Amino acid sequence: MNKELLISLGLTEDESNIYNVLLEGGLMPARIVALRTNLGRPLTYKILDDLIAKSIVEKKDTGGKITLFSPIHPRELEKLLDKKKIEIENIKKSLDESIGQMISKYNLFVGKPNIQFYEGKDGILKVALDSLTSETDICSFVDTDTVLEVYPDINKEYVNRRLKNNVKKRIISTDSSTVREVAKTDDKNLTEQRIVKQKIHFATIVMIYDNKVSFITLDPKRNIGIIIEDPDIYKTNQAIFDYIWETAEQL
Repeated sequence: MNKELLISLGLTEDESNIYNVLLEGGLMPARIVALRTNLGRPLTYKILDDLIAKSIVEKKDTGGKITLFSPIHPRELEKLLDKKKIEIENIKKSLDESIGQMISKYNLFVGKPNIQFYEGKDGILKVALDSLTSETDICSFVDTDTVLEVYPDINKEYVNRRLKNNVKKRIISTDSSTVREVAKTDDKNLTEQRIVKQKIHFATIVMIYDNKVSFITLDPKRNIGIIIEDPDIYKTNQAIFDYIWETAEQL
C-alpha cells in the first residue's frame, strides 16, 4: 500500500512500513517483522502495540511461545480518516477561538484596526465573552430592559462568567424600574451602575475595554456583533463614556 497515503492518515513512517510488511506477508511473528523492516525487535514490538491500539493490527496467540501479528481488514483504515477529521475539526475550533487575538496583534503591529464580525446567537455570545479577557474595567452602554427581553440566556451566562472571573464593570443604562431592581442585587465590588434620565435609545450594547469597542445589536431580527480593536477608537469612546458617567445618576 502507498506509504505516503498511510502517513497522510496519521501513521508514522515506521508504522507504515510495518503495516505494509504485514499486509504483504500476512500472519508473522515480530521477529520476522523486525527483519523485514530493519527495525530493532524492541522498537518493532512497541510499534506493533501502537498499531494494535489504532485497531489496524491484531495479535494472535497460537497457544505456544510465539505470538503472531496480522493486519485487520483495510476498511479499518477509514476509521483513521474519521479520527483525523475530528482532530482537524478540533484544531479548527481552537484556531477560531485564537485567530481573533492573533489578528489583533498583527493589525496593531501594522497600524490597522482589527475588526471582527459575528452573526447569530453563538456569535453574540462570543463577542460578549471577549470582554471577559479585559485587564481593565469594562465600560458599557446598555438598555437593560431590551437585553433581558432579547438575550435573556446569553445575558445570564455572561453575567455568571463575569462574576466568577471577578471582572469589574461600569454600566450606563437608560432609566427603568427593571434597572433599579437589578441594581439592588449587584455585587458592588464588581458592578457599578448609573442611569441617564434623558430619553436615549441604545440600539446596541456597547462595551469599551482594553483598546477595544464591541457592539451587539438589540434587534432580535439582526443578531450581529462587532469587535473593533484600535487605540484611537477606544480612546474616543472611553472619553464619551467618562463624560456621561460623571453626570449620570448613581444607583
